[in-house]
Amino acid sequence: MIDAADKMDETDDVRGARERRDIVSGTVMPDSRLMRFVADPDGQVVPDAAGKLPGRGLWVASTRAAIKTAVEKRLFSRAAKAPVTATPDLADRTEKALVTRMLGDLGIARRGGSLLLGFDNVLRGLQSAKPPKVLIEAFDGAADGKRKLYAAAHRLELNCVVIESLNSAELGLALGRENVIHAAVQPGGLAERLTFDAERLLGFRERLLARNESPRA
Repeated sequence: MIDAADKMDETDDVRGARERRDIVSGTVMPDSRLMRFVADPDGQVVPDAAGKLPGRGLWVASTRAAIKTAVEKRLFSRAAKAPVTATPDLADRTEKALVTRMLGDLGIARRGGSLLLGFDNVLRGLQSAKPPKVLIEAFDGAADGKRKLYAAAHRLELNCVVIESLNSAELGLALGRENVIHAAVQPGGLAERLTFDAERLLGFRERLLARNESPRA
């Protein structure tokens, strides 16, 4: 539920997507590019990756630089109109919260049978009557396998969303296997949520992704 304070900084575009005002830049942008924070009962600012914690939402662009600026300039207190405390490790905790949420959803997808795991299974899924909506590739995985799956999806005109913001160790932790590189998720709410969270996580991992450039043309 969105509280009254949140509604003050919310607009709706023609597609119905929610937009919020970034307390750092003052720019209104889609909530897929923002992170919600709230002050806990002790006045500590905490990341709210799920967007469900009670209290006034304090929205910041989902990047390490924006959150660092908000902390250093004490913009959370200004936006909250109350003295709150934002610690220097807030960006790190925000990144961890997003990763934890995504890994939890991948675990749910595995247990629910909507996850395809491994190169061969993903390739067969792409060629099936119900192809996956989301391709998940470890950003530190070898380029060759990724390239083949991207080419297959393109050839079949599937227009899959590609997520490359998690590494193989994180994927392995979520899925109970070592060296996980390729996975895919069937259409549904989990695929949509993973796509949403992956976009927010990109603002914390641009340098890592740049060092492991995508093999896509």
